[in-house]
Amino acid sequence: MAQTLVALYVHIIFSTKDRRNLIKPQIEDELFSYIGGIVKGNKSKLLAANGTEDHVHLLISMGKTIELSEIVGDIKRDSSKWMKIKGFRVFQWQDGYGAFSVSSSHIEDVKKYIAGQREHHSKQSFEDEYRKTLDRHDIEFDEKYLWG
Repeated sequence: MAQTLVALYVHIIFSTKDRRNLIKPQIEDELFSYIGGIVKGNKSKLLAANGTEDHVHLLISMGKTIELSEIVGDIKRDSSKWMKIKGFRVFQWQDGYGAFSVSSSHIEDVKKYIAGQREHHSKQSFEDEYRKTLDRHDIEFDEKYLWG
């Protein structure tokens, strides 16, 4: 085949270090816009972004030349530096992340899910949501390593 064509959609979830409430509503839109720029710089596209004060959900259409760990590393490193410049001096992301493939037929459902994060988390904790997401994707995990 003479051309490389890719349709790879990934739902990425990660939290602030120790799930501290550091993503304040007044900075959210700017943060997600900044993350969108990081994603674009990696020849990918941010389709949806939202979260709460202690975690984020991103839906990304991955470019054909970027590795998942590279784009997540760039997002976390660069946005953490940006948050510190914005005055959140103790800001850090957790070490790990969750990444889940999304079928093109489910993109709109995932966008709606991401958009409803505040309402969703008025009823369910991040930890419970994350465990359910891992279970839904048949990902085995050890609880003692999940939150470090």
